[in-house]
Amino acid sequence: MLRFANLALLIAFPIAWFAPLMRAGILPIFGLSEISVISGLQSLWQTDVGLALLVTFFAIFAPYVKVIGIALIQFGLLRRKVLPVLEVLGKLAMADVFLIALYIVIVKGAGYVKVETAYGLYLFTGCILASLAISHLTRKR
Repeated sequence: MLRFANLALLIAFPIAWFAPLMRAGILPIFGLSEISVISGLQSLWQTDVGLALLVTFFAIFAPYVKVIGIALIQFGLLRRKVLPVLEVLGKLAMADVFLIALYIVIVKGAGYVKVETAYGLYLFTGCILASLAISHLTRKR
């Protein structure tokens, strides 16, 4: 069952990357634009390449490499000694969720911008928390 849950994350993460994290707009009058992990990364690549590389690593590569690594351990294709490194990757991905939440709080405080959280934020957070739980349970086995 744990293997199936981990492999399901290989499908859930890409869905979470494209799902809207939030809706934002200048004043409620002008309507709200949906922002996802992918659309946010596209904007970052145009403005700040260094930050875009960092966020791409935290939001996309770290969680996906972790899931693949855990799957390899679960199927006996990778040694369990790698598990602590994979758990660190999962914690780095959680930092991305923290940054998104921080941005929402900062922008809401500005007053001129309206921000609403969307289901993608919960989906992305759930994927990362599920990945952390799966790696914890894999370590116990």
